[in-house]
Amino acid sequence: MSNVKLVAGKTVFGLDIGTRSVVGTVGYKKGDTFYCTAQRIIEHDTRAMIDGQIHDIPKVGETINQVKEQLEEAIGYKLTDVCIAAAGRVLKTITVHSEITFPFPREITEEDIFTLKSQAVQEAYVAFTETDTTNTFYSVGNSIIRYYMNGYPMSNLEGHKASNIAVDLIATFLPEDVIDGLYKAVDIAGLRVANLTLEPIAAIQVAIPENFRMLNLALIDVGAGTSDICITEDGSITAYGMIPSAGDGLTEIVAKHCLVDFAAGEKIKMQLGETDEVEYEDVLGFPQVIRSADLLELLRPQLNELAKAAADKILELNGGKPVSAVFVVGGGGKIPGYTELVADYLGIVKQRAAIRGKEVMGNIVFSENITPDSTLVTPLGICLNYYEQNNSFIIVTFNDKRIKLYDNDKLSVVDAALQADFPNVKMFPQRGDTLQFTVNKKPRSVKGQLGEAAVIKIGNREANIYSTIHENDIITVKESTKGAPGAITIGALPEFRDIISVQVQEKRIDVPKYAKVNGAFQSAYYEIRNGDEVEVLDYCTVGQLLEFMDVILPETQAILVNHKPADRDTKVYENYLISFVDRNTIVEDASSTVETEANEESVQTVQESEPKEVCVIVNRKPVYLSGKKEYVFVDVFDFISFDLSKPQGSGIVTTLNGRNAEYMEPIVAGDVIEIYWRD
Repeated sequence: MSNVKLVAGKTVFGLDIGTRSVVGTVGYKKGDTFYCTAQRIIEHDTRAMIDGQIHDIPKVGETINQVKEQLEEAIGYKLTDVCIAAAGRVLKTITVHSEITFPFPREITEEDIFTLKSQAVQEAYVAFTETDTTNTFYSVGNSIIRYYMNGYPMSNLEGHKASNIAVDLIATFLPEDVIDGLYKAVDIAGLRVANLTLEPIAAIQVAIPENFRMLNLALIDVGAGTSDICITEDGSITAYGMIPSAGDGLTEIVAKHCLVDFAAGEKIKMQLGETDEVEYEDVLGFPQVIRSADLLELLRPQLNELAKAAADKILELNGGKPVSAVFVVGGGGKIPGYTELVADYLGIVKQRAAIRGKEVMGNIVFSENITPDSTLVTPLGICLNYYEQNNSFIIVTFNDKRIKLYDNDKLSVVDAALQADFPNVKMFPQRGDTLQFTVNKKPRSVKGQLGEAAVIKIGNREANIYSTIHENDIITVKESTKGAPGAITIGALPEFRDIISVQVQEKRIDVPKYAKVNGAFQSAYYEIRNGDEVEVLDYCTVGQLLEFMDVILPETQAILVNHKPADRDTKVYENYLISFVDRNTIVEDASSTVETEANEESVQTVQESEPKEVCVIVNRKPVYLSGKKEYVFVDVFDFISFDLSKPQGSGIVTTLNGRNAEYMEPIVAGDVIEIYWRD
């Protein structure tokens, strides 16, 4: 940062370049006291500035030069360096909503919150650059409106468990063209900018004592066309705002009512509250007198709107809650009743909203006949801010690129990355692509792996995104890496880890499940790809069972599934019974079946109501039931030797076709039944 050329060893020259006038102040600081040796004010004779932004650079430069020359004449030496401030009204604000979703609920850390906030600030910056591609914006502040946890508002996220966190954030940016205009106008006057700050920061130097800046306070600078607002907390300005209404709106009402021009209306307005009656001359040249009380009553509706708009903006900037106190500076805020109305709309006691003027200038000594009031707060603050030397632009190098940053006294690596257009995503570990597929027609996904965080250095020392940065720092950032994409094999699917348990002859066999991918069988080692349709089967075939058991059946043996002839394609489900028998047995059974069917066809006169003979398999042996036209499970006990009166175990096991049986459920020919004592 360049230093002011201190004439007489300690002089500082400050310029408040406003919409209506340019105020130049020269003085020096000795101990805790600032001595104002000279001050000059020149009003613009054209609309060279509108709402705090220079529109006619040569004209403003000429006015600055006039102020400089008048001050030089008063103090007796040349001025070469100057401290200036950008108006709060030229700041651009935007509200953004930003979210982070985690793959599964987890405890939120301080780093998660920092990442969320940084992401929101970058999204705000991108939004500005998309709407204005010709300008560069400097981030000068941001404020959290509210946090969200899983969609619900939350005041503090840290320590909570959530799968989604979000934030509403107001970010404030300073357009580069505003700074360029100020620098060029000053250069026309033969001056060099030694320090640049923001008007709200300058005002705080005077209006809010240092020991109060840890509090949550609001400062309103009620100017001519706009009211500039800033919020302080923890020693810093956390948010800026502006409402497009201020003192001029009140002046216009006075001018119309009193039938005077705007300048005369301004003089009448400034006398309100100082005298009971105000004397003036109307445009026709007639002397007039109006009571201050009557004029204040006329201004009451507009004053209400002005105060409510300021209070609403404070609440918005402060996350929906009122500040502890409000300090008001600027000429427009001197109208009687304004501070009380602001307090009412904020819901704070009236004594906590007050004009800051003479009462905060106890450490300022004026060499000339100057009346201290709230209009001098910002001009004097611009001078005092020089001694802070912490609110101007600094130059750093970011990955070989020299960038300019607005120094808000808490700059970190992530701020430099934002200004250098370094993507926020490349500062933090990047997750690999998500694998998406279906299992049994239901969507399934596997998150990618996290990559490595960015490698950050300031000079030769290791750093991180939180590390503070200073003038001339050389910052190098090696981009974070993207992790491996989501991956999983069929064998790792929970559905695949289950087994199919079947009875083969006298042994229980646990068979692994089989899976198809896009209609084709695949092994457990198959790596699932994006879009795959996976089907995990709840059965196996006889052929797969034999292959798993490493069994080769002789040609003379046949396969029975639940005592029914089967082949290698027959499906085998949980608890099915598989047995191997001599093929001749199957042939004999088949002949018997054919003969039985022939006999049945020859007896056409048998009625459906007559008793039937039914063959079922009980404990692997055929049992014939007769005497009824329909049978239930309990009927089996009439045809087998099973003594229920002499228990042989802890209980009876009864199954029907591999599942637990109910005593009164129907049974039919071919059913497979097991009845035995449980050990």
